[in-house]
Amino acid sequence: MEIIPAIDLIDGKCVRLSKGDFDQKIIYSDAPLEVAKSFEASGIKRLHIVDLDGARGKALSNLSVLETIAKNTSLIIDFGGGVKKTEDLRRIFDGGASMVSVGSVTVKDPVIFEEWICVFGAEKFLPGADVLDKNIKIHGWKEDTGIDIFSFIDALMAKGINQVFCTDISKDGMLQGPSTKLYKEILQRFPLLKLIASGGISSFDDLLVLKEAGCSGAIVGKAIYENKIGLQQLENFIKNK
Repeated sequence: MEIIPAIDLIDGKCVRLSKGDFDQKIIYSDAPLEVAKSFEASGIKRLHIVDLDGARGKALSNLSVLETIAKNTSLIIDFGGGVKKTEDLRRIFDGGASMVSVGSVTVKDPVIFEEWICVFGAEKFLPGADVLDKNIKIHGWKEDTGIDIFSFIDALMAKGINQVFCTDISKDGMLQGPSTKLYKEILQRFPLLKLIASGGISSFDDLLVLKEAGCSGAIVGKAIYENKIGLQQLENFIKNK
């Protein structure tokens, strides 16, 4: 199982939200490159960057941070937040990202998303399934879609997508443990899916539970920033996996 730290950006700073609430914002660092370098020094290979300004409805706002991290580390980066146009994708890939994480567009504009897959390849996309009570929410978790998580994944796999990260909104940023039961249910239905857990991870033991459940990766944010999980623990986990 891969450990994938998250850097969520507002105005170029590393922040974390609770349950996606912008009014519950904590700033952890104004030097995201140094944060990324500390992850790399611990043996971490991947990084999940979210442009929260973009996710909130603004244009892509933090590409300069992506470019800086990509130029100064060897991390494999997926970047997302407010991706709406083909030009957004080109700018993200030109900025050094290996993958684009997408959410709303997969539901709102499935035809455009299929076109993107044809142009760039399915392996260049990491769709995010943001769920509340097993139902997909989009546009910064504000809008209900009426689509359940299983239908969502089924439609993606039909398009050649084999990796998804799933965030339980009720767990995100709360440090109360991940939605392991939900992930097990997803993997039971889609055993070939590369499922990346996201949200609620609060301790090193949570990572062991997710690995046992069959998750291929885990996105970790607040637990690292608040020292609930130490970088030395992650380094040991990576060496011994």
